[in-house]
Amino acid sequence: MPDNSSNIVIDIGNSSLKVGQFVDSELVADWNCHSTNDVVELVSKLQVKAGIVCSVGMDTQEIVYKLKPLEINILTPSTPIPFNNHYNTKNTLGLDRIAALAGVEKINSGKNNLVIDIGSCITYDFLDKDKNYHGGSISPGVNLRFRAMHDYTQRLPLITNYQEAKLIGNTTREAMMSGVMIGITAELDGIISHYQIKWPDLEVIMCGGGLNSFESKLKAHIFASPKLVLIGLNRILEYNEKT
Repeated sequence: MPDNSSNIVIDIGNSSLKVGQFVDSELVADWNCHSTNDVVELVSKLQVKAGIVCSVGMDTQEIVYKLKPLEINILTPSTPIPFNNHYNTKNTLGLDRIAALAGVEKINSGKNNLVIDIGSCITYDFLDKDKNYHGGSISPGVNLRFRAMHDYTQRLPLITNYQEAKLIGNTTREAMMSGVMIGITAELDGIISHYQIKWPDLEVIMCGGGLNSFESKLKAHIFASPKLVLIGLNRILEYNEKT
């Protein structure tokens, strides 16, 4: 493998830190890391020509500094992207959402795409067949829903480990799991259905840490792409190298 032609992409999420290595636009390896020091140690062992980092919260300057002399691009709201962004408040659009949209532009261009990312929040984003991004919606993710019920009531427990939910829960724990897990499934099906009414040829691309909990439960056919944000970051990196 020609390491000297590889790109490194770094995705710093709310609860995860992921690194991907690309050779000739193909993802050849990816890792989950626990800290920026883990990332630096990993990247220092590779021969890299270019890199990009995306963060939804953590300051990226530390990791960029630690990776010197490798020049790491930082994804920002002003970074040129390979689609038309019609979001009214571009500076508030999540960088992970931008990366996921760039990933869909890479793997499913020319289609009407609904991108669903199931992470700390669940985001829905619509990219049309002409590469126009129109916006979408945001709702709380699994852990946020469990946390909210615990934090804003007196007696409901905090659920951190959950399994298959029953429609009718006959304990408080089971009832909470039903409300969250089956509730999210119904939300996903409902929102997808609304989009399909407007765009019957809609393709649904799903990613995020909660992907495995819901992909097999939906009525609609979906395409699972767990590495979508990494693919999108590399697409943005290559797009900027050519412009």
